[in-house]
Amino acid sequence: FKALFQKPYFSFFPPSPVGGEQISSIGRGLCVLLGISLEDTQRELEHMVRKILNLRVFEDESGKHWSKSVMDKQYEVLCVSQFTLQCILKGNKPDYHMAMPTEQAECFYNNFLEQLRKAYKPELIKDGKFGAYMQVHIQNDGPVTIELESPAATVDPKQLTKLEKQQQRKEKTRTKVPSESSRERNAPRNKDDPSASSGAEGDVSSEREP
Repeated sequence: FKALFQKPYFSFFPPSPVGGEQISSIGRGLCVLLGISLEDTQRELEHMVRKILNLRVFEDESGKHWSKSVMDKQYEVLCVSQFTLQCILKGNKPDYHMAMPTEQAECFYNNFLEQLRKAYKPELIKDGKFGAYMQVHIQNDGPVTIELESPAATVDPKQLTKLEKQQQRKEKTRTKVPSESSRERNAPRNKDDPSASSGAEGDVSSEREP
């Protein structure tokens, strides 16, 4: 998951080319733009729900900043599905192959909204229209915009699409940078030479704490 938090005084979807109707609006609270990745699971969903509801971005009664969460203040949350947050640039061209496919993402997004409503007050969680082209008006308080990303997940290879597997192979090919000249590569090596290497490198990754 990737999400952008914004603190609006008032946010709404005004008349748009799809249906020509206002879909949703809130008063003070959080506007959450949510991007869902191929790698996301229930674990990432639950992490993001906790963070959205407990992130301290509001002032307390004495005016001290960064003290209260949206739940503390009993403010509203407006969620917008935003697949473009999963953008990967190829030169100057945006690529969205890491975004979850539409049908799967819609089910995941609805589950996300359901979990938010269970953890908070259902009437204070608003959303737009999934997959529709909309105009989003946000009047920021500050402005304050915070990017939040869920911890890295372990991906089951069976869940990856054919396109994603092909993309991973291409990326691995592009990252193979020769460390020796052609002459050095072709030169015979003594198997007892401690500096000799098979050329294989370990892939080290780390998981961020929630």
